[in-house]
Amino acid sequence: MGAIYRREMGAFFTSGIAYVFLSVFFLLSGIFFFNGVIGSFTTNTSTMFSSMFIIVLFLIPILTMKLLSEEKKNRTDQGLLTAPVGLWSIVLGKYLAALTLFIIAESIVFVYSVILSYLGTVAWPPLLGNYFAMLILGAAFIAIGLFISSLTENQMAAAVASMVVLLLLYLLDSIASLVSNEYLKKGLNALSFYSRYVEFTGGVFSLPSVVFFLSVAFFFIFLTVRVLDKRRWS
Repeated sequence: MGAIYRREMGAFFTSGIAYVFLSVFFLLSGIFFFNGVIGSFTTNTSTMFSSMFIIVLFLIPILTMKLLSEEKKNRTDQGLLTAPVGLWSIVLGKYLAALTLFIIAESIVFVYSVILSYLGTVAWPPLLGNYFAMLILGAAFIAIGLFISSLTENQMAAAVASMVVLLLLYLLDSIASLVSNEYLKKGLNALSFYSRYVEFTGGVFSLPSVVFFLSVAFFFIFLTVRVLDKRRWS
């Protein structure tokens, strides 16, 4: 797994994806920080974090689009699948590389906290809670993007499909409000990523939501392993 992880981290930077991802993330988060925190004359970062859900939604597909689709396109997937490396090691190596880059991007909030410390007292518990919420949200989204990347050899198709899926997950609350069936409405609300995420930005640490995001991440990693296992024997 370590070799796969190092290979993917190197590929992120040699391909330029890391620079694009980090630059856009820093730029957009900086805009939300300035408008939602500095412009509002507050040290509470909750508004910024609730807005950053959109950044994560649109940028993570860029991060995950090539993880497995490029292997399939370049016909290097069979060599990887027949190597003396377990499928879980392959998938987790790629997954953890993407998650590491996401953590690097997300950690810009600590730079913002230093700026805020000169303007007033930083509310650390909400900031750390929001940071953790974005981390587990990103962990779930990366797993979904990795799974979609395993289904196609076209990187752009993987990116667009991931964006569509994540956007639908974001809109589950709106879709639920249009449904008249109470059981279906409750089911959609239970699957809502955004409402679970904003619980944290509102200052509520929800253990069920933590379990939800981690379960989603594990489930889609498992599905990705199954896709590769099927491809290995086809």
